[in-house]
Amino acid sequence: MKLATWNVNSVRARLDRLVAWLAKASPDVLCLQELKVVDDDFPTAILSELGYHATVHGQKTYNGVAVLTRVTPASTVRRLAGDDDDPQARFLDVALGSLHVLCAYVPNGQEVG
Repeated sequence: MKLATWNVNSVRARLDRLVAWLAKASPDVLCLQELKVVDDDFPTAILSELGYHATVHGQKTYNGVAVLTRVTPASTVRRLAGDDDDPQARFLDVALGSLHVLCAYVPNGQEVG
């Protein structure tokens, strides 16, 4: 299985590069961080045409993570345990059979607490 991760720093700004890279590298799983789009604005249809299922946890302007997979996940979790009220879109747990793929965006620079 080929897995990859990429901090895209705006999926819309890098969509052409993303599509070209997916066509060339053809990973089974790709984790994306710092999407900077809400779920409805994620390019799901374009990526579906390339054979990928997109699980998205987006947020306008900041943060956002997605996991692209060749198969439909059995289940997904959008928050770390204990962070149910966290408004930041920074985590996905995608179950692919017995494999769990965790995608996290963990920026530096914010105060604790």
